[in-house]
Amino acid sequence: LLLTNVYLISKIVCVNTLQHFSQGTKLSQNGSIKVHLSELLKESGLSKNKFCQKAEIQRSQLNGYINNTITRLDTEVLVRICRTLNCSIADLLEYIPDNQ
Repeated sequence: LLLTNVYLISKIVCVNTLQHFSQGTKLSQNGSIKVHLSELLKESGLSKNKFCQKAEIQRSQLNGYINNTITRLDTEVLVRICRTLNCSIADLLEYIPDNQ
């Protein structure tokens, strides 16, 4: 189910079209994507270091996702984040339309 969710979101949010992937940056006129990793990490009770170790990601990657400054989605990283936090891709990513 998790892999299916990640596959579906990767189809919806094409990695090649994400040039500005941050909370305050619009994806042209299409809206933006918000990453809820900070909230999910707090709910999990894991430290950032422990999370990085379990998810097998670098601290700089984690900071990029937490600060919504990541410029390219990596589906493998998304899978490891969701696996580590036992969450769905919909819990992690939110599409915000341009008019909001």
